[in-house]
Amino acid sequence: MSENSVNTLAPAADDLFWQANSELITESDEQLARIVDQADLPALLAAIAAATSNTAILAEELRPPLTPVDTKNHPHGGMGEEAVLKGKAVALSGLIQLRDQQITATPALQPQAAEEILAYLSNGHSEWADMLKHELSILPENSGAPTWQYEDFAAAGKEFTALIVGSGVAGIAAAHRFAQAGVPFEIIEASARLGGTWQKNKYPGVRLDTPTFGYSYSFAQKADWPHQFAQGEEVREYLETVAAKAGLSGEIQYGTRLISATWDEAAGQWEAVISQDGNGAETRRFNALISASGQLDIPNIPEFPNRDKFAGIQMHSQEWDSSVDWRGKKVAVIGTGASAYQIVPAIYQDVEELVVFQRNAPWMLPAPAYHQEVSETFSWLVRKVPHYAQWFRLWTTVLGIPGRFHTVRAEENWPQAPLSVSRKNHQVREELIDLLREQFEGHPELLKHAIPSYPPGAKRMLRDNGVWAQALKAEHSTLEVSPIAEFTETGIMTADGVHHEVDIVIYATGFKPSDYLDGIEIVGREGLRIHDYWQADARAHNGVTVPGFPNFFMVYGPNVGGVVAGSLHFMLERASEYALKAIHEVLKRDAKALTVTQEALGRFTAWVDAENRQMAWGQPYVRTWYQNSKGRVSQVWPFTNIEYWEATESVRPDEHEFLR
Repeated sequence: MSENSVNTLAPAADDLFWQANSELITESDEQLARIVDQADLPALLAAIAAATSNTAILAEELRPPLTPVDTKNHPHGGMGEEAVLKGKAVALSGLIQLRDQQITATPALQPQAAEEILAYLSNGHSEWADMLKHELSILPENSGAPTWQYEDFAAAGKEFTALIVGSGVAGIAAAHRFAQAGVPFEIIEASARLGGTWQKNKYPGVRLDTPTFGYSYSFAQKADWPHQFAQGEEVREYLETVAAKAGLSGEIQYGTRLISATWDEAAGQWEAVISQDGNGAETRRFNALISASGQLDIPNIPEFPNRDKFAGIQMHSQEWDSSVDWRGKKVAVIGTGASAYQIVPAIYQDVEELVVFQRNAPWMLPAPAYHQEVSETFSWLVRKVPHYAQWFRLWTTVLGIPGRFHTVRAEENWPQAPLSVSRKNHQVREELIDLLREQFEGHPELLKHAIPSYPPGAKRMLRDNGVWAQALKAEHSTLEVSPIAEFTETGIMTADGVHHEVDIVIYATGFKPSDYLDGIEIVGREGLRIHDYWQADARAHNGVTVPGFPNFFMVYGPNVGGVVAGSLHFMLERASEYALKAIHEVLKRDAKALTVTQEALGRFTAWVDAENRQMAWGQPYVRTWYQNSKGRVSQVWPFTNIEYWEATESVRPDEHEFLR
């Protein structure tokens, strides 16, 4: 890395988007009252308490109870009517104080005050406090930034370099943390631009299916997001801005692919074979290898008979050809998962005919604001209440800790299986079916096929604001549930003998997420290839390390994906921080490398597998992409962020072998 590649953070925070001051509040009492009426109270009260250095306003009676969410979110975290009224009065008084005293910044937050605010937001869950501090960049001493510097070891003659593979969400997280520690590294990217999945997926309608503020780094807390669920280009722009602010943009070697990496036991290094722009290959050596190549990256296109005979256009959602004009054409969309749910509503009004091929109907959670911009009230709060965006992001994190786990935990011998897994799960099923009945009123055939035959939560649940049903109900739309028999020159023939003539086929058929490191040969100790070790069943301790592969770290590896709770960015940051902790241990011990023991991986895998078997997606009658070809759930983290915080808090020496 170049000497100037690490962004110099404001001394007050570990935040690339840090803004020390907000705008002055000039609005009248009446205007402020209207703002309070539309505000999310817990986040606002926390921000006011911090800005005014008055945590006494966070009375016990105003604590959000964090009522579990079944299908629809509870305003203010489930606060009762009386608490809401009192909370609004307190918030209005606080905004008036900010205005009258011209407070535009939050003073240094003392530890006791931080504890009290966190206790308020988390309804007294003190066991969440340390993890929440990690997400609160206003407390720099508790952030995820490394507390050690490589230069201290370099001064003693210790040399160490790392290779980071990938510049998507995971790679950027790893590179920033490594840069903060001053650990020399190179970062390579096979594509021509950074961004990973957000650089590759540019199909119509692409956007987040999680609330925007829950999809950002703790060290890059952007405040002025325009949409409640960010559009794809907004996420791409965010990642590019993060890389620029962190000084990483010029360090990424684009068009550069890792072909193989072989562990040299004697040297204690990885021998990496790297190809740049397809022009031959060169060998480089590194002390550590960081895989940040992602999960949802390898397109899954089923081998339909005679697919090559089709004379029209075919493309996977991730390989969208923007030069293709689909308007006025007959279009087939194969699949009804996350990408189809976004593509179909985005194109249906402008195509001549649309046929959607469905194998399994998706479950969808209500999200009325799915396509909405952030409100004027929210924008005002972000601009004028000191660090409101940071507190709102933290509030989003708090709500995501328990998530919807209570709705997907299976009850033993539940009589309604395989339609549901528990009493609560069945209740959720009935509530979602009621919503589908409203959306498909007057269309009984569509309704029949819109109701999934598996438990809610067993597969990825989409976000629903009615546009899916609207698209399928259009006169020129057809929902096809008969299996595809074969392709023809002009279209697709189904098993029941119906031929659909189409001009364009869009594969919204997802990815091969369990094929970790597909296309890359990783050779560890004694010549062991990682794919031979895994035998199509990828496993990694904490989702990061693999026995027999020293100083090899995965960011977003097996079993760390959250599906009903948690934060992707938290998991990625913690994996990166865990890798740095491991490297720190190696340097401190003057070792060449460390490798996790088979026993430690076995305990970790048994723990995760046991919990996954208790969930809807782990039931024997469920088939989902969460499972690998061996039938084991290899994608999903069945716990909350709190358990991952604890698992990655330290690198336990008794679980590792240090190589010298």
